[in-house]
Amino acid sequence: MLGIINRKICAGGSSLLTSGQSLQWTRSSASALRSYSSAAKEMTVRDALNSALDEEMSADPKVFLMGEEVGEYQGAYKISKGLLDKYGPERVLDTPITEAGFTGIGVGAAYHGLRPVIEFMTFNFSMQAIDHIINSAAKSNYMSAGQISVPIVFRGPNGAAAGVGAQHSQCYAAWFGSCPGLKVLTPYSSEDARGLLKAAIRDPDPVVFLENELLYGESFPISAEALDSSFCLPIGKAKIEREGKDVTITAFSKMVGYALKAAEILAKEGISAEVINLRSIRPLDRSTINTSVRKTNRLVTVEEGFPQHGVGAEICTSVVEDSFGYLDAPVERVAGADVPMPYAANLERMAVPQVEDIVRAAKRACYRSVPLAAAA
Repeated sequence: MLGIINRKICAGGSSLLTSGQSLQWTRSSASALRSYSSAAKEMTVRDALNSALDEEMSADPKVFLMGEEVGEYQGAYKISKGLLDKYGPERVLDTPITEAGFTGIGVGAAYHGLRPVIEFMTFNFSMQAIDHIINSAAKSNYMSAGQISVPIVFRGPNGAAAGVGAQHSQCYAAWFGSCPGLKVLTPYSSEDARGLLKAAIRDPDPVVFLENELLYGESFPISAEALDSSFCLPIGKAKIEREGKDVTITAFSKMVGYALKAAEILAKEGISAEVINLRSIRPLDRSTINTSVRKTNRLVTVEEGFPQHGVGAEICTSVVEDSFGYLDAPVERVAGADVPMPYAANLERMAVPQVEDIVRAAKRACYRSVPLAAAA
């Protein structure tokens, strides 16, 4: 029954964007969502993505995968392992190194009712195809007065990996999150990866699905409900990974794990941190964020991307607009350094948020940081 309910929720698509409906759904289904965390086994994020693709391709013959090395090589990160053998070259298409070309083909296929999944070997390469993503996919439904749907998913690794330099390390969450007409999802765990990718493929609108290369091999607990073929997660709904009462920490993708580690350290020092896994950048779950801040009265935002015009900046604005009177301390932002990603390993580490950065920010918000004079 849970699986049927979840499929109906996902089939609703854009109806989840309405704040009233979203709030009503939150109240009625919070207990059901929490049950997913009581897991019986573990699964890697790679296997979660692979199984979600496999199940959706099996359930809907209109779904197909296209990108560089997705077929014969079984994906640069083996996300599409076994799919070519199972579904054949008509539904798992290897392309030349031409992002603008195969992205445009995918958008055209979506115009005609197919459901393409376009894989970028890294989202840095999506810049070659940004005209098709923004002007062709994101705007068509609005410009056609709702006559044209573009059910397409753009997926691949996003953000910093390790030792790949400035041109292969950028986070595009804020870039795509600023564009009306797109939905932008950022999974953290295996449950996120399965549930959100299935929701993205079933959605009638274009979805940018930002994975993380360093998470592919990580294993996470996963419940029997999440392994059901009908399972999916609602787009636009964050998840409270850890409840707390002293400070709210928001994060997405790999930074959720860092935030949870920071929360463990803070707990040993008597600070109870609430960690929110955003899951969805657009639409952003402002209700969950503001409800948490009104409880804790403090906010720390965490992201890998650049600080200026970032996801954290948008969250700060939302809290200032809706919950300013509840804040007991200035909002703290933890973000990547405002420089192109260095190649040297020691400088790269300094350019990406670390667990200790989150701990220091939370302590400042709770007025628990050591004064500079005392430290000297």
